[in-house]
Amino acid sequence: MQELASQPAFNIYALCAVVLCLNLLGLWAYSGVVRGKSKRTPNTEDASTVSKGSDLSDEKTPEEARVLRAHMNALANIVPFLALGLVYVIAGAPALMAWIFFGGFTVMRVGHSFAYLGGKQPWRTICFALGVLLTFGVMIQIARIAIARMM
Repeated sequence: MQELASQPAFNIYALCAVVLCLNLLGLWAYSGVVRGKSKRTPNTEDASTVSKGSDLSDEKTPEEARVLRAHMNALANIVPFLALGLVYVIAGAPALMAWIFFGGFTVMRVGHSFAYLGGKQPWRTICFALGVLLTFGVMIQIARIAIARMM
């Protein structure tokens, strides 16, 4: 494990993983802020404690729905990328490629979150598409390394 942690690509991965997790936690916290402003809660126990004075309702305001969609989109893209990124590091990712793939994906995902929350098109789609391309790039690199080692 020490050997893995000493690889420059692992340190790049670790830094990007922290930023990506902060992105997810930020979206999660922001969803609570938006829900708090709406004075509604889906949980009976929250109506009498955390969200005192809130109405009990499963319905979401458009703002709440947008934040939750942004959060789900981030989860659906970040979790697979983090798994693939770790496999790529273990396979021996070069530092430059790690910066390109991990750094690029991180910038695109954070950009996507801000664009999603702000309703900014075409930036949301651009960030999403580039993030997906970077994920495919990591998958191609992993497959290339695995096939080369099998031969």
